[in-house]
Amino acid sequence: MRVAVGADHGGYDLKVAVVAALVENGHDVLDLGAFDASPSDYPDFSLAVAEAVRSGRAERGVLVCGSGVGACVAANKVPGIRASTIHDTFSAHQGVEDDDLNVLCLGARVIGAQLALEVVRTFLGARFSGAERHRRRLDKVEAIEGRFARDEE
Repeated sequence: MRVAVGADHGGYDLKVAVVAALVENGHDVLDLGAFDASPSDYPDFSLAVAEAVRSGRAERGVLVCGSGVGACVAANKVPGIRASTIHDTFSAHQGVEDDDLNVLCLGARVIGAQLALEVVRTFLGARFSGAERHRRRLDKVEAIEGRFARDEE
């Protein structure tokens, strides 16, 4: 699977570990930075990863910042992106299976590296169920997104 990965300075070290694990497990990684631990701004990396997923250059995205929250908020501003901050394996697979989650956000100051890698594996291994009730709910989410996109035009 092609996975876009990004992190600000707060998530840099965990991003390095995530990228290494993804490569080791045969994934094609699109590393969108940061490329060192110098101070940086999470919205820049959230936008890069979200655009890669939205355009189809990547099937899924992983973002890392200090808490996971800021990166998640920024990524969700991009139409078609369904990002969530997750620190447990149940939510990692359930978010994809039920909600068609396409960007996983992690907090490097919240989760340990080993659990983070397991959460990433679980997220990437999950598939959207396509169940009618989940599709119906996603249609409603997309309608909300579309309504506000029209308001801004």
